[in-house]
Amino acid sequence: MPFARMTAALPGLALAYADTPGTGTPLLLVHGVGSSMDSWGAFGDSVAASGRRVIAVDLIGHGDTDGGNGDYSLGANASALRDLMDHLGIDRVHLVGHSFGGGVSLQFTYQFPERVESLVLISSGGLGTDVHVGLRAASLPLSEVVLRAAVSERTVGALTWTRQALGALGLRHRGVSERTVNKLERLRDERRLTGFVATVRGVIGPDGQRVQAVDRLGHLAPEKVLIVWGDADAMVPIEHGRRAHEALSGSCLVEIADAGHHPHDDAPDRVFLEVLAHLQRVESATRV
Repeated sequence: MPFARMTAALPGLALAYADTPGTGTPLLLVHGVGSSMDSWGAFGDSVAASGRRVIAVDLIGHGDTDGGNGDYSLGANASALRDLMDHLGIDRVHLVGHSFGGGVSLQFTYQFPERVESLVLISSGGLGTDVHVGLRAASLPLSEVVLRAAVSERTVGALTWTRQALGALGLRHRGVSERTVNKLERLRDERRLTGFVATVRGVIGPDGQRVQAVDRLGHLAPEKVLIVWGDADAMVPIEHGRRAHEALSGSCLVEIADAGHHPHDDAPDRVFLEVLAHLQRVESATRV
């Protein structure tokens, strides 16, 4: 079930968020580019029902959050998360970031380390240059024109038919998943299309990811970092997660078999249990 949104009037930004009741240090869920808080799906439902307080957000220009002053950068999004925490009176969080949201979470950790209890990176951006050709194309000039055609009712209708036909045959193809169709439908909204393109161009160019966190991994506390990746990720290679794990001696790497770029969607129960175990490890070590 989608999160019930509220709006926080932050400095220069109306940010959409959800706040589910619970105890302990809250989890802050940070989605990827072109998505929204609803992309957490069954995994989001599980963490929200776990008894812990869970905060989920729509990043700048995504979901129901406006474009603010037109700054869609990692730093602007990290500052917006800090402002939301101040608005809610929250001192520290467990950050859970997917894809671009992983990059935002890394940036947040560098800017506001005292506000972070632990870090979960799911198929995270910023850990290498390689990225799917589709995202590279979205960074090119006039990509908006192509995207408007790609999200038309006719195109999305054809994808929906293909997905249903494959389903009738008992087949599955991540390229035409329900998640992909929903993303395309959301981009018919001109504000969201603008936010998507601007966000992509801020971190990706024709040669791949331009903004890197690799050189700053030494600032992290490895024992507080969980890295989750699908071994069939076609968007961001799993090698990025493996190299980050090697650089962060003491971190935990979980590879999800036959999962793509959204392992929390492809294997929600497994990812939920891994995140829950991570929180318990971190909090047990803190109590010692």
